[in-house]
Amino acid sequence: MNIPFDAAPRSPRRVSQTTVTLAHGGGGTAMRDLIEDVFLETFAGVAHPPAEDQARFDLQALMTLGDRLAFTTDSFVVDPLFFPGGDIGSLAVCGTINDLAVGGARPVALSCAVIIEEGLPVDTLRRIARSMAHAAAEAGVSIVTGDTKVVARGACDKLFVTTTGIGVVRAGLHVGIDRARPGDVVLVNGLLGDHGAAILNARGDLALETTIQSDCAPLHDLVASLIAAAPGVRMMRDATRGGVAAVLNELAEASKVGVRIRELDLPIRPEVTGFCEILGLDPLYLANEGKLVVVVPAEEAPAALDAWRAHPLGREAIAIGAIVAARPGRVVMETSFGGERIVDMLVGDQLPRIC
Repeated sequence: MNIPFDAAPRSPRRVSQTTVTLAHGGGGTAMRDLIEDVFLETFAGVAHPPAEDQARFDLQALMTLGDRLAFTTDSFVVDPLFFPGGDIGSLAVCGTINDLAVGGARPVALSCAVIIEEGLPVDTLRRIARSMAHAAAEAGVSIVTGDTKVVARGACDKLFVTTTGIGVVRAGLHVGIDRARPGDVVLVNGLLGDHGAAILNARGDLALETTIQSDCAPLHDLVASLIAAAPGVRMMRDATRGGVAAVLNELAEASKVGVRIRELDLPIRPEVTGFCEILGLDPLYLANEGKLVVVVPAEEAPAALDAWRAHPLGREAIAIGAIVAARPGRVVMETSFGGERIVDMLVGDQLPRIC
C-alpha cells in the first residue's frame, strides 16, 4: 500500500502491538494502523488531501526554481540503526538531499519506503520516523509519499530504508564528474572519515573509548553558498562509500586528468587517524555523510573557501590538491615524508553496511 504522507488521516488510528508483525504488512487494518500511527501522523504536512497512490506537484511552481528536474534514489542498510551523531532515518534523509544538492539541485520532496523485519519494536520505528521528520523539516524538505513492507524474521536485518528525492536544478548551472580541467583546485569542507569511524565503533566489537560522531548533515545550503561564491564550480560529490579516494578516482577517470593531493593538507582528526592505525584502515577510504569534494577554477578557490568557512558545515574547509595534466586517470598523494603514492580505487569495501 502506497500512501502520500501529507495525507493526514481523518480519525487517527493507533498500533496496539508493541512489535511489528507480518499482519502489519498484509494490507489490512493492522497495516493501516501502523502507517497512520507511525508515518502519516509524523510526516503530515499542512495540507491534508485525500490519500492517493502518489504525490502530485505543480509544474509551474517547480519551474520557478530552475530549468531541470533532478531525481535520485538510495537505500540504507546501516548497522547499527542508531549511532553517535545520527540514525538510519536522519542518514536516509540527509543522504538523499545531498545526492540532489551535489548536482546543483534545490531539494523539493522525498519519498520513504521501509522494509521492516517482523519483531522490530514499534517504538524503534516511531523513533526513526520522528528522526526523519525532524531532519526533513530542518532542511526545509517534505516527505510526501512512501511504502511499507514487513518480512519474516531473518529475511532482513531489523529495518531497511529507501528514500527517493526530487529537486530542481537552477538555470545556467552545469556541474559534472567529467568537467575538471588542469589547474583546477580540489576542496573539501572539513574533517574526513568521521562517519565510518563512528559506525564501526558503535558496533561495539572493539570497546574503544572515543567521542567520534557521524558527520551526517544536509549539505544543500553549503552547496548554495559555494555556487554563489564560485559560480564556475566544475564538480561536486559527497564522499560517502569509498570516501574521498573513490570520488577522486571517479573524477580522474571521467575527466581524463590527473589528481594530486597532499597528505599534510588532509583534514583528519587525530582520533580517526589513531582509529585507522589500530585497525589497519586508510581514512581516505572511510565513508563520510556530511563532506563534499568539489573542484573549482583556481581563481575562484579563495572565494569558495571564504564562503564555506563562514558556514557552520564548512568551518574547516581546505584545499587538498589540484587537477593536473600528468598521469591522466590517476590519483597521486604527496606523502608527509616527501614521497608519492598512488591512491587506487578499492576493489571491495573496508567497512560493510555503513550507510
